[in-house]
Amino acid sequence: MEPSSPPLEILVRGSEGACIWKGPPFKDGGGPSVEVENIRCNSSKFSDDGSVLMIMKEDSVISLYDCKSKFTEIRSFQVPNLVSAALSPCGTFVQTFQKSTTPQDKNVALWETKNGDDVHRHFQKNTSKATWPSIRFSSDETVACRLATNEIQFFDPKDFSKGFVNRLRVPSIAAFELSALPGSHVAAFVPESKGSPASVQIYNCKKELQDQAVARRSFFRCSTVQLHWNRGSTGLLVVAQADVDKTNQSYYGETKLNYLTTDGSHEGLVSLRKEGPIHDVQWSYCGTKFAVVYGFMPATATIFDRKCRPLLELGSGPYNTIRWNPKGKFICIAGFGNLPGDMAFWDYEENKQLGATRAECSVTSEWSPDGQFFMTATTAPRLQVDNGIKIFHYNGSRFFKRMYDKLYQADWRPESPDKFPEIVDLVKTVDSLAIKDAKPQGQGSSAPRKTQPTPMKAPVKPAAYRPPHAKQAAAIQAELLGRDSSAEQMSKNALKNKKKREKQKEKKAAAGGSETSS
Repeated sequence: MEPSSPPLEILVRGSEGACIWKGPPFKDGGGPSVEVENIRCNSSKFSDDGSVLMIMKEDSVISLYDCKSKFTEIRSFQVPNLVSAALSPCGTFVQTFQKSTTPQDKNVALWETKNGDDVHRHFQKNTSKATWPSIRFSSDETVACRLATNEIQFFDPKDFSKGFVNRLRVPSIAAFELSALPGSHVAAFVPESKGSPASVQIYNCKKELQDQAVARRSFFRCSTVQLHWNRGSTGLLVVAQADVDKTNQSYYGETKLNYLTTDGSHEGLVSLRKEGPIHDVQWSYCGTKFAVVYGFMPATATIFDRKCRPLLELGSGPYNTIRWNPKGKFICIAGFGNLPGDMAFWDYEENKQLGATRAECSVTSEWSPDGQFFMTATTAPRLQVDNGIKIFHYNGSRFFKRMYDKLYQADWRPESPDKFPEIVDLVKTVDSLAIKDAKPQGQGSSAPRKTQPTPMKAPVKPAAYRPPHAKQAAAIQAELLGRDSSAEQMSKNALKNKKKREKQKEKKAAAGGSETSS
């Protein structure tokens, strides 16, 4: 890694509190050095640009730390009846949600991190994934807006005292997503109502250009959507999900992948070569390609360009997760959750698989900002046992492992990938390192081992289901009736072939006996 590159840092929150690891790579091939000791807290979160760390402590106290100045504390303030808190992308504002009993209590507050001033308040009944954070910012914080009844309200991020400066009327709107970089467009979702189809509409964020939607897509059998903007704000992927699959092929409902562009050049379904649910979708960092994991198990993974043309098939397997390397060269497809944790690492530019491994029971997974490492974590409360952190190289070889009695969080500190050297230089750096096998507590072995891609394991075909009461049936019958249990367990074809082999042996023995007698 070049000296000018920023260091990699990891936020780890366990039963003793939150701490900051420095690295990887770790000094002398051992475990990580702790940059910030354990801070007792209930939750912790970095801003999207990694400049500010927010710690929520007991008694509704929020502490803010400057990540660029060795995590020095900026300020702490107490918010009574605090339920949730969120940082703006650049860490300029902190948004808090408090318990409220009446609409007169403006329970959502926006605070400036620099001076701790309360710059805006409004009422919100409750929070959900679709409605929190209440005020959404673009990545550069030049655009701010919130969802209200039948409209989207826009604010001036430099002066919230003005209130909302513009409103975009969208009747029956249920969810929205502001494009990140630049914050030029906003996507609005309107669910089905009284026989009318659901729709996703894209509007320009400028008031003078909001007369009509720049793109629109309608679809029946849709209850919820996932909206994914690309970097550059030119394309939007819409995963439309229905609670009920009318074809009765899936218990979890039906999903379709739609693609819309802000210039109106494409509005329609993404053509997939296999039926089944959409497990995961992710844009590349450059925003010109996207990858999809889809279909009934074994699922298929495909990379498309921004015109929805397939570029590369990544094969099939027990996968439901895709993670694109921030430098764009590597990609990881994996199967987490209720799947066994298989991971396959691909070099997209070379069109080849680098290796495969397994990270069982992983709850979270993400590439490091420099694209060199891939970290998975098994965390509580999702899983109460086998909690721990695993870090892998870009080719799937394991670099580090540490287990915990209780682990609640493990996140890379965000950093712009543009601040790191090109991935080719990183690969050369990794190949020159001597990687050591990690023990459960993070202590490396004394014998260095050069990284080698792990060969891909062939998927094992699952055995036919047998109910618990039938598993010992053959043995019990043999014991009670005096039968040969091994013969009972054999299939009809196996018994038939066995009899044929015995007859052939008898014929050979008879033929051999007649020759010797003559």
